[in-house]
Amino acid sequence: MKQVDNRYDFIVIGGGSAGYAAARTANELGARVAVVDSADELGGLCILRGCMPSKTLIYSAEALHLARQGKVFGFEDQKPRADLAAMQQRKKEIIAEFADYRSGQLQDGRFSLFRSKAKFVDAHTLELTDGKRLHADRFILATGSQIAKPPITGLDQVTFKTSDDVLELSEIPEEVVVLGGGIVACELAQFLNRIGSKVTLLQRSDRILKDFPQQASLCVRDKFEKEGMIVKTGVSIEALEQINEQTIRIDFLHDGKKESLETTFLFHALGRTPSTDGLNLQAIGVELEDSGHVRANAFQQSSLPHIYAAGDCTGPHEIVHVAIRQGETAAAHALGQSPEPIMYDHLLGVVFTDPQVATVGLLPAELEKRGIEFLSADYPFDDHGKSILMEAKHGYVAVHADKKTGVVLGAECVGKDAGELIQALSVAVSLRATVHQLAKADWYHPTLSEIWTYPIEDLAEEI
Repeated sequence: MKQVDNRYDFIVIGGGSAGYAAARTANELGARVAVVDSADELGGLCILRGCMPSKTLIYSAEALHLARQGKVFGFEDQKPRADLAAMQQRKKEIIAEFADYRSGQLQDGRFSLFRSKAKFVDAHTLELTDGKRLHADRFILATGSQIAKPPITGLDQVTFKTSDDVLELSEIPEEVVVLGGGIVACELAQFLNRIGSKVTLLQRSDRILKDFPQQASLCVRDKFEKEGMIVKTGVSIEALEQINEQTIRIDFLHDGKKESLETTFLFHALGRTPSTDGLNLQAIGVELEDSGHVRANAFQQSSLPHIYAAGDCTGPHEIVHVAIRQGETAAAHALGQSPEPIMYDHLLGVVFTDPQVATVGLLPAELEKRGIEFLSADYPFDDHGKSILMEAKHGYVAVHADKKTGVVLGAECVGKDAGELIQALSVAVSLRATVHQLAKADWYHPTLSEIWTYPIEDLAEEI
């Protein structure tokens, strides 16, 4: 039978981390694949406006902060200042390489690439902006997310900034008010504070980083405040008002009292929402959660089994390695393979504040919720040799193990390079290693990772 040019085995909508992973996997399995991407620039959120540019700038600010601690390490303190233009130039050069590489992958001939918006006209047909129609047996939605618009009085009438704006700053704002206390809010608030802004962070919940262990939240808040940031939690925003062209007033309740702040730089960091509008999904029967996320099963199938979803548009975690795994799993399943279903019991999470926060697996709140009997042990960085000599004494590590078998169920780390240190325990959790096995391993001295031996040995003796 003659092949029709606009008919494909698998169509990917979105060319970011999840979409590319799905397209690559489908191609490797012999499928005829099309990728439809409407972004002005190829690469996806992580490369262009998320993980990579933010971590590049955050690392520059970390180096600046460390340089300011000269007297502690025994050299003259020259009081270095941020050169934002140089930081931005470095970031642009680095990100350009990443973006060029991803763009090349999408245009290397393995897939048909369409730079266009798309919507479903029926369950097997997409219509592009120019009216062209593409047909496929199977699809995957990988359309990502966008800045959320929470129902705050006046938000749509003031000139707020977003993470996109912070990542493209050309001048250091004198003062900043941050709305939000999640990962992006905390990471970029500390970045702004370290390059020279006076930062006030307003968080609705009773603590920042509310999805992480309470002790971790307290450690980060303590460091923020020691660096001069003002952190207010338990805040209820009542209204935002544009006083004049430059100034915004924030009216809010804090500890039962009415307060107001004025700022010329309001950073809205209140989360993201899935980019599922305009695809005509509900008309063809694809069910959405109340949040707008595509409802998907453990193989990433939507309510229409031939339409899959991966990445931020489906959740439940906006993390790149999760998006990649979802995309790979979806494509493999769509093309008749038998991949392992997606599960999150081994989930990794990292916050690139200073101290960093990193977790893996099941933590006490979830273990208690599931009725799993476990034991925990922890150890502080301020009593560990390598962290003391590095002046990296802020934070702790903790390990959680099955009470009967000693299998490592989860771990948490708050401290210097926690995102690197957690990887050892990620391997343990994934392989269902026991604390007894880990206690037999060699942990080089003196290293930061050696700190894991203290809680591991405590648990091994107790179980």
